[in-house]
Amino acid sequence: MNANAPLNVLAADANPATSLEQRYGAAMPSLGAAPNAVIESLLGHRTVRAFSDSPLPEGTLEWLVASAQSAATSSNLQCWSVVAVQDPQRRARLSVLANNQAHVRDCPLLLIWIADLSRLDRAGEKTGIATAGNQYLEMFLVAAVDAALAAQNATAAAESLGLGTCYIGAMRNHPEKVAQELGLPSDAFAIFGLCVGVPDETRPASVKPRLAQSAILHHEQYRVENEPAAVVDYDQVMRGFQRSQNMKEVDWSAQSAERVSGPGSLSGRDRLVSALRALGFGLE
Repeated sequence: MNANAPLNVLAADANPATSLEQRYGAAMPSLGAAPNAVIESLLGHRTVRAFSDSPLPEGTLEWLVASAQSAATSSNLQCWSVVAVQDPQRRARLSVLANNQAHVRDCPLLLIWIADLSRLDRAGEKTGIATAGNQYLEMFLVAAVDAALAAQNATAAAESLGLGTCYIGAMRNHPEKVAQELGLPSDAFAIFGLCVGVPDETRPASVKPRLAQSAILHHEQYRVENEPAAVVDYDQVMRGFQRSQNMKEVDWSAQSAERVSGPGSLSGRDRLVSALRALGFGLE
């Protein structure tokens, strides 16, 4: 693929007739086909862990960042930054820190999303105004939410171009080492990574079904009456999906409970509070 080719050469092909069925593992006749291309693209999201050797078209990174900066941000504080990692050796080192995930090493572009209060610290130094509020949990949450909103905008933009993406939560496994690798200042924390690249067509990814809306959507007040039946159904849907992907079959409910069964199941992230404080966050 020509690196100077127009971005739209990677336009994704979606099937609106089956997009809802793929997303929920069941038809939703009351809604029909996706009403527009934006929703169609969102419904077609899938995690891509296999990338081709094709370079990204020129301008891709800048368009993704422009899309990210178009996301909402609390009080226009813009408490996030992103580090674009394209150097193969740096990606390889980050891959080791992220539980040796091969796609972190193999993707052409790794975006590390930063919850970043350091810019506000520097604004305070510039203006002579104290920034003691940065030492409170509220501001860390603001930064984390800002970074997540920005990243999701970038993900939607990438997928609209036919690119594949994969979020990397394992960037939080070794926060101090990741911060050192990226040269982060105090009050800056790598929330997660995002692999971006042209999907390998020989190893296509599939849409993973989600819980039915009856388990997620609440009207006026939170209610749990519909959840048990929805979870039982979803356990079966996920088993069918796993079977189709030649994966080990396990109920979603059991797998999810195991994921939060104790500190040992958190892949080292049980020490996140101490790591954040070491990186400058007060969390008062």
